[in-house]
Amino acid sequence: MKPAAVQEFFRRLSAANPEPRSELEYVNPYTLLVAVVLSAQATDVGVNKATGPLFKVVTTPEQMVALGEEGLRRYIKTIGLFNTKAKNVIRLSELLIERHGGEVPRDREALEQLPGVGRKTANVVLNVAFGEETIAVDTHIFRVGNRTGLAPGKTPDAVEAKLLKAVPKLYRRHAHHWLILHGRYVCKARKPDCPICPVADLCAFKDKVIA
Repeated sequence: MKPAAVQEFFRRLSAANPEPRSELEYVNPYTLLVAVVLSAQATDVGVNKATGPLFKVVTTPEQMVALGEEGLRRYIKTIGLFNTKAKNVIRLSELLIERHGGEVPRDREALEQLPGVGRKTANVVLNVAFGEETIAVDTHIFRVGNRTGLAPGKTPDAVEAKLLKAVPKLYRRHAHHWLILHGRYVCKARKPDCPICPVADLCAFKDKVIA
């Protein structure tokens, strides 16, 4: 996709949703981090159902450690891989206390040293909690980047690198959310909803059906 088309692509997404927000519910950077770790291979809706009650009683690493692994499992047992995730959340909470005074670090390397936190999770936290211009490539963004021709790549890292180069500075902070929401609700995996797509004319998808 040429630069002028990329500019117009994001201009339209921005016009439709000027202040996009994460669909994960959280109350502070720590609960955001926990929610993103829990969301791996799970839906935001499913995570929110579990964390709604959890975040009424736990909003700090200290409270999470006090709750303990068994206590946490009771809240998140409806989420896939909940045993591993409970172990990771308790350990990352301990490390936040030991290494960072109980605060979530605004630092990719420090975040990625926490259990259950990879590049994608770190990118989400840096973007949503701290306003950094990062792009976390999940399955939706990977699909949209490749299908539209916006940022084709064989791996999430390749798509991320191309997006960071392609997205105009003006739109970089919210690009992550616009692309996720577009992939979740319009450019869907099995059947993209091309007739309602605001950027269909800019898209390189050869099988698109606009009529």
